[in-house]
Amino acid sequence: MEQYTIPPEKKARMLALLALAWDGQWFLKVCDEYGWEAAVQLNARVRAAFGRIEMRAMLRALSKQTADGLEDAARIIQIYFQEVLAAGFDAEFTVEGDQAEITVTRCAALLGARRAGLERHDQACIACRGLWPACFEVLLPDTPVEVEMEEYKVCGAPRCRIVIRAGRPHDGEG
Repeated sequence: MEQYTIPPEKKARMLALLALAWDGQWFLKVCDEYGWEAAVQLNARVRAAFGRIEMRAMLRALSKQTADGLEDAARIIQIYFQEVLAAGFDAEFTVEGDQAEITVTRCAALLGARRAGLERHDQACIACRGLWPACFEVLLPDTPVEVEMEEYKVCGAPRCRIVIRAGRPHDGEG
């Protein structure tokens, strides 16, 4: 019998798409069973928890304990977007000093929500609000990080714009 083989890049893309589909189906079934509000709240909690898992996995894959600073943390997240979630997201990352900006131009979660035909499509955005602090909490555990969602595609903006400001490391001083 002939064996089929799937090239590694196709496997990676397929797994990313399947993970997004799994997530979408989970949300839809919870929504059917418990209603939109409960599904949104659970989804936000799960997305933040999974964001922490994703960043710990990235740190392990890079043989790092933590990011070396805000620029390194942004680079780690950018690599995750490009190499793991490439099937669903397009984003640009810029860092200047203690501020990073993430500009998302394509979001598979938002596209999936629109395709699902739900009365509202902002559950992806609600989950996203908790995702970024969770990621930076893992990557920069000793650095206070403030996250502001400046623009949302779901509100008609051409992109989502997330601004991250990193403070001084916690050193026990006021």
